[in-house]
Amino acid sequence: MTAELVRGQNHPLSQSRLEIRISAGTPVAAAAALGDENGRIHGTGWVAHPGAPVQPGLEVSRQAAADHRLAVDLDAMTDAVHRVSVLLALPAANAGVGPARFGSVAAPFVAVTGLDGTEVASYTITGLDLESAVVALELYRRQGAWKVRAVGQGYAGGLAELFADQGLSEAAQLAAGIDEAVAKGLARSVQAPPPRTPEGDRSRQAAAPAVGSDQGAASQGAPGPVPPAYGGQPAGGQGQGGPQPAYGGATDPHSPSGGPVDYSHPRRQTSAPPPPPPAAPPAQPGQPARPVAGDATGWSMEERLYNQVWGMFEDLARTAAAYRSAVDFAESRMDKELEQALSDPRSRIGGQGDTAREAARARYTQLVDQARASLDRDLDQLVAESEVVEPALPPAFARWDNPCWHAYRVPMEIPMALRLGDLRLPEAESIRIPMLLRLPLERGLWIDSGRTDSLDGSFTDSHDMRRLAMDTAVAHAARLLAVYPAGEFTVHVVDPAGSGAQALAPLTQTGVLAGPPAQGAAGVTEVLARLTQRVDLVQMALRGGAPDALPPGFDTSQQLLIVNDFPHGFDDRAVNQLRYLVDEGPSVGVHLMMVADREESAGYGPLLDPLWRSLLRLTAVPDDHLADPWVGHAWTYEPPSVPPGSEVLRQVLTQVAEARRTGNR
Repeated sequence: MTAELVRGQNHPLSQSRLEIRISAGTPVAAAAALGDENGRIHGTGWVAHPGAPVQPGLEVSRQAAADHRLAVDLDAMTDAVHRVSVLLALPAANAGVGPARFGSVAAPFVAVTGLDGTEVASYTITGLDLESAVVALELYRRQGAWKVRAVGQGYAGGLAELFADQGLSEAAQLAAGIDEAVAKGLARSVQAPPPRTPEGDRSRQAAAPAVGSDQGAASQGAPGPVPPAYGGQPAGGQGQGGPQPAYGGATDPHSPSGGPVDYSHPRRQTSAPPPPPPAAPPAQPGQPARPVAGDATGWSMEERLYNQVWGMFEDLARTAAAYRSAVDFAESRMDKELEQALSDPRSRIGGQGDTAREAARARYTQLVDQARASLDRDLDQLVAESEVVEPALPPAFARWDNPCWHAYRVPMEIPMALRLGDLRLPEAESIRIPMLLRLPLERGLWIDSGRTDSLDGSFTDSHDMRRLAMDTAVAHAARLLAVYPAGEFTVHVVDPAGSGAQALAPLTQTGVLAGPPAQGAAGVTEVLARLTQRVDLVQMALRGGAPDALPPGFDTSQQLLIVNDFPHGFDDRAVNQLRYLVDEGPSVGVHLMMVADREESAGYGPLLDPLWRSLLRLTAVPDDHLADPWVGHAWTYEPPSVPPGSEVLRQVLTQVAEARRTGNR
């Protein structure tokens, strides 16, 4: 039975190998500090954190996430260790973005479990307010036995204050190092999936019913694809919370909450109810329900497919995590049984020891086979779902080999999201989950052209990587041009040395670029100056409360700058302008796509570290560098590719160019 602890309460631990599971509701950084009998930390080597995730008997997550699983082996602790403190910190507290205090987020929940998932003790950390770092709980040694105590001690000064309070002389340096490690993790994180439906069943729930103003509530479904205005706010008078009053400034003096007056007619529906979801065909007795495309919740088929895809991602992450946990438990159990067999002198002679070892291995095999059977059952269901979902995806979500591209027409509205490639896990090589990124882009993209060893064992040299990286960038840019309405997305290219001319041919020959690729230092300076000025103008208009006061003929479309061969052709001023566009551009519709090898810009030192951290790193070859913020799996990213010999990309871009010419007449 689980012991639900309150602050200060303790509970004995009967197991030495444990997991500490953390659920915070918002991304947090997790760490664990080792202390002596007085609780003092004797150096940075006594702390496991995202920058150094493994210490003797400890392993923590390598990035900030909403959910964590920390591994603890108390038997592996040295005799000098008498306390293990589990630490949580808000990674954005020092960056000025996201929640800066625990009082503004849901109370974190921490549970100590066995390797089989059985909870030993749990603790919900309540009563936090201004704190940005907290000692959640501690495992401590008392008279040769280990116990767990709920602590909940928070620190408004963050990790630096926390470490200083525990006697660490290098507190500030260690806290800065953890912040740096967490910030680097942002460049390899996958967007978190949308929250599940309240009922908890992703794909078998009907769409939420429409709720009009006469029912006194906003819609329960996720918001539809509403084109946002500059600054990230939804355009028009209806935001994500549902219909708003016509006159938002007035308040009802008779309302208990003093909220805004609702002037809408009490019986008038402000929006049409969503169509019913597709009905799944009846399943055979004893068989799982047959999947159907678009049976997730949502107000449109596009939104349902979007939620269904991310539900598949969540399901695959969950079943793979369960399988890995089961295998870890089986290995731990077998090791313990083998150790017990070898420690008994009577079993070292004759066949008794061999029998004990064979029995331990047999039990290990049985547990792993059971876990694999459960995994295969879940994977079969996901494969069946993928087979019906993939052909039904709209162009913005579909691969380049999907037949929907042959019926492509330039859209009239911006889609919810864009497909950047596929994600997979080693336990499920046959399943590819579309990697969908919400639109408009919230941060730039970095196509890494550095030398790498691909996962299939083939070596890719620097020349091939540059070519593949530019091909990948063109595929991404073409997809962005294809999913935006005509004239609402503009692409600029900076190619100082002209090395990307061959890869850029589909863009240049179809005429979809704003102008010829800029070459040389002068071209770099001219393009960056123009886009920087654009950002300044829009920001001034927004700050002045006059977004309509922009110069006549101002291009209000989203802007994408593709930079090739960075830092060739860039001087110090150009580098600073590029950093400015990365930081300030996305909020006013200016986005960046870098095709670069980070090592080639090493001469700038740490000056460019914020630049790389601000971009989502993608690769031109399959690479397991992306991590989800939910379970923490290392996902293999596969870039989008046009089928060999296919002309689909040029055909799509030709239609885009024709629509732009027709619309501009």
